[in-house]
Amino acid sequence: MWATAGVVALGFLVALEVGARRYCFPGPITNQVREVIFPPKSGFILYASMALMMVVLTWRQRFIGAGVAIGIDVALLLARWALGIKITDGHPFGTGALWVILGHAVIAVTRRKGRERVLLLQGVGLGLLLVAGRKAGDTWLLITSKTRTAVFDQYVATADHALGNPSWLAGRMVRATGPIGSHILDYVYIQLAVAAVVVAAYQLRNVAIERRFPSHHLVRTFLVIGLLGPGIYMVFPVVGPVFAYGADGGHWAVANLWPDTPPPIYAPHQIPFDEITPRNCMPSLHTAWATAIFLHSRKGPRILRCAGAFWLVATLCATLGFGYHYGVDLVAGVVFALTIEAALRLSERGWDRSGIQLVVHGTAVFVALLLSYRYLPMQMARHPWVFGPLLILAMASVVHGYVRTTKLWDPATAPVRQPEPQPEPV
Repeated sequence: MWATAGVVALGFLVALEVGARRYCFPGPITNQVREVIFPPKSGFILYASMALMMVVLTWRQRFIGAGVAIGIDVALLLARWALGIKITDGHPFGTGALWVILGHAVIAVTRRKGRERVLLLQGVGLGLLLVAGRKAGDTWLLITSKTRTAVFDQYVATADHALGNPSWLAGRMVRATGPIGSHILDYVYIQLAVAAVVVAAYQLRNVAIERRFPSHHLVRTFLVIGLLGPGIYMVFPVVGPVFAYGADGGHWAVANLWPDTPPPIYAPHQIPFDEITPRNCMPSLHTAWATAIFLHSRKGPRILRCAGAFWLVATLCATLGFGYHYGVDLVAGVVFALTIEAALRLSERGWDRSGIQLVVHGTAVFVALLLSYRYLPMQMARHPWVFGPLLILAMASVVHGYVRTTKLWDPATAPVRQPEPQPEPV
């Protein structure tokens, strides 16, 4: 399975690299190789990836690896300072973490044998998959902006009237909180992958002891969501209200309405847009990823469960409040995440009737949502008291089906049997 995943991932990255080169910009492989020397785009992601890789190491090896990574970053920072090199793009740290990950790949090939080599290579692969997934996502977004010259924002904005235009309401609420609320939500939105690593690290905490990975964990869901989601962007390109109806869209925007004035209801049509803004709204992958974090944090300690719930709520507030998504995007994102999570859990435990029904139901609801946004937006806008509850009920049906079905999958905890009182010897 790991070999197959590696081959598929490599083929996918090569395809993205070729596609990016057709539009004269570097692909994910080029960008990642560049970060071996130059300042990385996100040092947090690289250190999070190193933390994932370290789940296969002992505590002593982890401390040594972390110390080496920090030492390398400090040395590079001092060298750039001495040479007068100013960092204008990216983070001044993170290269050390990437070097440590690559160094462990060399150690696995040259110093390990048998099962220990395989386990260490699995850890390295897990860390590099997170890095590669981020780079692949960035390339996908560039490709959507180059290949989809027209966007469906008017259709989605019209359909969003059925939910009461939540992005416009959330935008005014976030603006009312001032810079403090905006900074908190911005941090939550940007560092979503770091939150995922925290939950994944808890799930994988026993790998170093058991010398094997669990059959299912958050990283699998995270990567599959990121792999499938951009494909839907190509079918349903949407840029978001802050661009299509806000000042950030410049002269490409329909009007400067967000977040003060909801758009009027009129027959929608495709609108041309620039070749820079990603078409990354439908579905909301941030919502899907935050939903996956929430689901996988449910079996952790109380502090992890609270953190997972906070990250989900804060992500929903950020996606709407910053104008990056419409409300109907979030509904589709929740259904998308639950369907993928159910399918992955089924593949791990074996396909049964209830699981197949859940996946088919989730897929059907997701397709129905996209079709309704595209072909029934006027009806949804004119009858919000009908279609608004229908959208929520459709999402709730998938949530209910997921909870009911997965309860049957989870082994019931047997009650602790109390010892029977024994007669005392006379």
